[in-house]
Amino acid sequence: MLRQYELVERVLAYDPDANEALLNRAYVYTVQKHGSQKRASGDPYFSHPIEVAGLMTELKLDQETIITALLHDTVEDTLATIAEVEKLFGPDVARLVDGVTKLSKIEAMSDNERAAENLRKFLLAMSEDIRVLLVKLADRLHNMRTLHFIKSEDKRRRIAHETMDIYAPLAERVGMYEYMREMQLLAFEQLEPEAYGLITGRLAQIRSTGGGQVDSIALAIKQALAEAGIRVEVSGREKHPYSIWKKMAERHVSFEQITDIMAFRVLTESPDDCYRALGVLHQTWQMIPGRFKDYISTPKANGYRSLHTSLVFENAMRMEVQIRTRDMHRLNEFGLAAHWAYKQGGVQPDGQVGWLRDLIEIVDASHDADELLEHTRMAIYQDRIFAFSPKGALHQLPKGSTPIDFAYDVHTDLGSMAVGAKINSRHMPLRTPLNNGDVVEIIKSRKASPQLAWLSFVVTGKARAAIRRAVRAKEREEVAAIGLKLFEEISNRLPAKIGKKAIKEAVKRLGLEDEEDLMVRIGTAKIDDRAVLEALVPGSTKGMGEAEEWPKQERAISIMGLTPGMGFQLGECCHPVPGDRIVGLRRKGEGVEVHTIDCLKLADGVDADWLDLSWGERTTGAVGRIRTVLHNRPGTLAEVTGIFAGNRANIVHLQMTGRDELFGTYEVDLEVNDLAHLARIVSALRASDAVAEAERL
Repeated sequence: MLRQYELVERVLAYDPDANEALLNRAYVYTVQKHGSQKRASGDPYFSHPIEVAGLMTELKLDQETIITALLHDTVEDTLATIAEVEKLFGPDVARLVDGVTKLSKIEAMSDNERAAENLRKFLLAMSEDIRVLLVKLADRLHNMRTLHFIKSEDKRRRIAHETMDIYAPLAERVGMYEYMREMQLLAFEQLEPEAYGLITGRLAQIRSTGGGQVDSIALAIKQALAEAGIRVEVSGREKHPYSIWKKMAERHVSFEQITDIMAFRVLTESPDDCYRALGVLHQTWQMIPGRFKDYISTPKANGYRSLHTSLVFENAMRMEVQIRTRDMHRLNEFGLAAHWAYKQGGVQPDGQVGWLRDLIEIVDASHDADELLEHTRMAIYQDRIFAFSPKGALHQLPKGSTPIDFAYDVHTDLGSMAVGAKINSRHMPLRTPLNNGDVVEIIKSRKASPQLAWLSFVVTGKARAAIRRAVRAKEREEVAAIGLKLFEEISNRLPAKIGKKAIKEAVKRLGLEDEEDLMVRIGTAKIDDRAVLEALVPGSTKGMGEAEEWPKQERAISIMGLTPGMGFQLGECCHPVPGDRIVGLRRKGEGVEVHTIDCLKLADGVDADWLDLSWGERTTGAVGRIRTVLHNRPGTLAEVTGIFAGNRANIVHLQMTGRDELFGTYEVDLEVNDLAHLARIVSALRASDAVAEAERL
C-alpha cells in the first residue's frame, strides 16, 4: 500500500502545481472514514482506494481525479455525504465522486434492475466527465486483482461476468488495452478455471522448451529493418491466454492447432517509417492474406492506430506483427487517459468517444433493466466495420450491421424514415449485412415508420433501442384509438353530451396524466366502464344494476344438466357461448369444465365424467374469442373497434400476437349475447377492407 508521502510525491513529480495540502487531506479523510473496515483479504479497507489512486498516478492524471479515487467509496460505504465532500474538496470532486458511487441497495430491485440502474447512473455521469470512467476502471481492476480472496464462488463468478461484459469492453472502447487485457485474464481465470489452467500451463511449457525463441525472432525482425535503414524498437510477447482461448472457441480447434501464439510490436519514429517497415517485412517473410489491417489511415472508434499483419516465419510458424510510432503506442495502451489534461484549460472528450453519445441515447430509450443491459453490451462489445456516406463521411459500426444500423448511426430520424438503401450505388434489401468500405445511401420517406421486423436483423444497441421505442409509441397510439371508440360508446350511455372540460375533470379524478392516458387505459381494459362513467359524471352510476346493458358473464350464465349449487367454469380453450352445443367434464375434487362439443381438449377427458349440458333460459351473454388479421396501415384498429361497438360487443381483452411489415394479428375476447351475435361480428369483420382474415377461436 502506498504511504501518504509516496502518493503525494508521485503526483508532484508530473504536476508540480498540484495542491499538496488537499491531497494530504484526502488521504487522511479516506483513512479516517473507512476506519476499521476490512476487505475480504483481511487488509484495511482504505488500502483499496489508496491503490486505486496509485493507478491514477501511473496515468499522470490531475489532482481532482486522484482525490476522487481516494474518496470514491466513502459516500457508499461510510457515513460521509456528497455535501461534506463538496465542502472539504470542492464541487468538481463531489460531482466526480457522485458519478462513481453506485446506488445504494434497493430491496425491491432485482439483480438485473440494480445493475442496470447502476450502469445508467454511471454512463450519464461518464458522459459529462470521462474521468468518472477512468476512476471506475481502476477501481474494477484493483477489485479483480483481489477477487480470489472472496470465499463465495457464486459472487466471484458474478463479478467476473460483469467485468467481462461491461468493464473490459469499456476499457477497450477508450483504448485502455492494458486494463482490458488484465481484466479479461483475471475474469477468465474465474469463469473458465480449467481452460485457464490448461492454456497457461501449455504456454509455460513452450516457454521452457523454446528458450529464447521470442527474443531471437524479435532480433531477426530488428536486423531486417536495420538493413533497410529503419530505426526501430522491437518487442515480443506470447498472446494473451484469454485471446488464445477465444480463438480456440471461435475456430473450434485445440491449442496445438493455434499457430500464431506469439505477437511482436515494432515501434518506429514516424508514420512513414511504419509503412516502410511493413514493406520490408512483407518482402522478407510471406504475409498471410486477409490478415492485414491498416488502423493508421482508418483508426478504430477509440482512436487506436497501428498496422497489423501476420507473417509466416521459419518452420511454417505464424506470428502477428503490429507496427506503430512511439506516440501511437503511448495512446494505444492507455487511450484517453494518456492525453487527458483537465488542468490545461478543461479539455473535453474528442471524437474517440463519440460512441458515448450513442450509449446515452440507449439509456434514454431503454424500457427496462434487461433491455438496457442487452443494448449496452451490444454497443460496447463488438468488432467494427467501416462504411461511408455518399459524401464520404466515415461511420464505424459493429460487424454484421445493416443499412438500418447505418441510418440510425447517422441520425435517429434518418433511421426512422428509412424505406430502402443503395449499397455501392445498387438497390439492396435493408437487411443486407454491410462490408468494410461500402458506400451506403439511405432512401427515406417522411410517411415511413420503424418496423418491428427490423429487430430480427439490426445489431447495434442504438438501433434496437430506437426501434423498440418507436414501435411502443405506435402501439400506444393504436390502443388509444381503440380506447377513444370505446369511450364514445361509454359516454353515449349518459343523458347529456360530454365536453372537453368534463373529460379533463375525469382525468384528474382518476389520477391519470392526460386524455391520451385515459384512452389507453380504456383500450387495454385497465379501467372499467362504471369507473369511467362515475369520473365523467359523479353519481351517474347510482342505482345502475351490475348487469346494466351488457351483462357480465359470471352473473348472466346458467347451465342446465348440473346439480344445483355445483361449480363450473367455461373452457378457456374453446370459449363456449350460448348457442354452442356443450358438454361438461367433471374430475374428482374439481368443478365442472364446460366445453363446446368440438373442442380439442375433450380428447384429454378420458379420465373424467362426461355431462350432457345445455344453456339455461337465464343465459344472456358470454365471452367469445376472435382471431383477426389486419392490414398494417393507420386506422385499421379504429375501424375494427367501430365494428365491435356497432354490433354492441364489449371488448374484454385485446392482444397483438404477431406483426410484420404488411399485417398485424390480434386475438380479441368479446362479450356477446349468443352464437348468432358472434357470427354476425365475424361476418362484419370479413366484409371490412381493414381486415384480411377473421375467424372464431
